[in-house]
Amino acid sequence: MSIKPGTRIGPYEVTSPLGEGGMGVVFRAHDTKLQRDIALKLLPDHFANDPERLARFQREAQILASLNHPNIAQIYGLEDSTPQRCIVMELVDGETLRERLRRGPIPIDEALPIAKQIAVALEAAHEKGIIHRDLKPANVKITADGQVKVLDFGLARAFDERPESRVSDSPTLISASVPGVILGTAAYMAPEQAKGRTADKRSDVWAFGAVLYEMLTGWRAFDGDDATEILAAVVKSEPDWSRLPVGTSPSIQKMVRRALKKDPRHRLANIQDARIEIDEAIAEPQAGGLEAQPARQLQIAWGLVAVAVLALAVLAAVHFREKALEAPEMRLEITTPSTTFPSDFALSPDGRHIVFVASGSGPQQLWLSAG
Repeated sequence: MSIKPGTRIGPYEVTSPLGEGGMGVVFRAHDTKLQRDIALKLLPDHFANDPERLARFQREAQILASLNHPNIAQIYGLEDSTPQRCIVMELVDGETLRERLRRGPIPIDEALPIAKQIAVALEAAHEKGIIHRDLKPANVKITADGQVKVLDFGLARAFDERPESRVSDSPTLISASVPGVILGTAAYMAPEQAKGRTADKRSDVWAFGAVLYEMLTGWRAFDGDDATEILAAVVKSEPDWSRLPVGTSPSIQKMVRRALKKDPRHRLANIQDARIEIDEAIAEPQAGGLEAQPARQLQIAWGLVAVAVLALAVLAAVHFREKALEAPEMRLEITTPSTTFPSDFALSPDGRHIVFVASGSGPQQLWLSAG
């Protein structure tokens, strides 16, 4: 699709390209009527030229437009006044989570607030009966101020080639001709989607678990050289749980494991449960959240130091007591002048001399006796 800056599509003037995915090319554009910048996603030709699918998307767009939520990029409508059919969407500035992950894993104190906002977005959609079906890092944007926006909500169903087709619930399978799209999506597909079964909200929970695992570790939960290997890993393999950071609280580890249960009946049933776990980990780090592990380790270290100091003190006391008990008895014999008798006396530090006061018929005198 060769669209150049300055091209007009209805009331929208294209300004620059933003990206390309399996569901179309996205451009930044200006709405000349409402005087605001928006995003235009141009539909693939095989979709735009199919009246039945366009009509189905229009029905879906009406539902998707009801998702007015701060963590969901809104769909404004469908522009079909020109040969170039496109979706009109909210423009979200910032980097995608996929771009952020190229720099490596996200520290847990940053990852959990991002994950919480993703969970909140899914929770709001699920309450309206809308399932994302294609949650992945490329469909999550993070603004400069840290706000998360989930993109392309519900478009997987809107792009479904046949309403009765279960396999085409996954955009991975209908976008196989686009290089890289299969790998990007297959890694986050729930096992039931990989097997061609109907996706439900538990499929979104699975994708959420896969995304959170990748945020914390910097590795995909399920990977391979091609789509076949990735899907086989999704169905048969387990993530490498040892890659989770040491500081990850047990409650968060347990939540991610439950989100990635292969059998939907054993999986975390609601994204709300995941959001609650994250809320508690953020609000109460001392109970096992963001800073619990370092704090606990510091407390243990100081406790060991205190025990060691106490032990040394006890050993020292016993040692000196034993030394005192073992000291030899000293007997001193002092010869004084016949006309005097000693009263006050003092022993020198080395025990070799004694000074005493002797008195008799005359004045008191100090006497020194050598040991």
